[in-house]
Amino acid sequence: MKFIATNEAPPAIGPYSQAVVANGFIYTSGQIPMNEKGVIEATDVVNQAHQVLKNLFYVLEAANAHFNDVIKTTIFLADMDDFAKVNEVYSHYFGHHKPARSTVAVKTLPKNVLIEIECIALANTDYTI
Repeated sequence: MKFIATNEAPPAIGPYSQAVVANGFIYTSGQIPMNEKGVIEATDVVNQAHQVLKNLFYVLEAANAHFNDVIKTTIFLADMDDFAKVNEVYSHYFGHHKPARSTVAVKTLPKNVLIEIECIALANTDYTI
């Protein structure tokens, strides 16, 4: 098992890792729209979604992976009415790659943000245990 940490994404706000690589997979922790300094700048769901996906990009990159390696994502939304807006942003980052996905509405998210995304990706064989 390998624990992933990068200064390009926000630090963990609790006792967990940004991602863990194990048995050929990368499991990311949920990313919220904090920047690498731990500050939430965006107030709307579109810009928060962009920040979340940038964070996931950097966490995956630190694990020697990319969005094309993602096999499953889970999106948590504070308001399901934002589904279409988030889909548009999500499509920008994933392009033609279409991993399995779940999207759920939740009552609240950490720091009262509007969106959180986590993913599972295939690991580069250099990290496979």
